[in-house]
Amino acid sequence: MTVLGLGFTKINLEKKKAVDGKVNIQSNANILNVEKADLRVTSKQGALKFTFDFVSQYDPDVATLRLEGDVLWLDSLDETEKVLKNWKKDKKVSPEIMVPVLNAVLSRAHIEALILTRELNLPPPIQLPRVEAKQIDSGKST
Repeated sequence: MTVLGLGFTKINLEKKKAVDGKVNIQSNANILNVEKADLRVTSKQGALKFTFDFVSQYDPDVATLRLEGDVLWLDSLDETEKVLKNWKKDKKVSPEIMVPVLNAVLSRAHIEALILTRELNLPPPIQLPRVEAKQIDSGKST
C-alpha cells in the first residue's frame, strides 16, 4: 500500500585510488530479507521491513560504495501475511509491492551516493544533467 520510511544501517564508501580517465559505474539494489516489522498499527494493517543493499562498483577498480538499510511498508494484514509467506517460500515479492519499495531505495540511495562521492572527489553513480552550447550558423542564405 505505501512506503512508511527508509533508513540506512550501513554506509561504506572506499576510494582505492585516484580517478584517472574514463570510469564506468554499475549500480544495483537488492532486497536481502523481508520480515514483520514491530510497529503499532491498526488491527487491520500490518507492517513489513524490507532489508536492502545498494552497491555501486567502479571500473576500473577505483572505488566501491555500499549502502544497507531498511524500508518500512504498510499494507493490509492479509497482504503482509501473503508477502511474508511468499518470501519464506521462494524469496519473491509481487511487482505491485517490489516496484515502489525498490523505487524508494533507488531514490534515497542515489541521493546519498551523490553526496558521499562528492566528499571523496569521485564521479557520481548517476548521470547528472549538463548544459551544452549550441553552435549557431552565422551564414545567410539568399
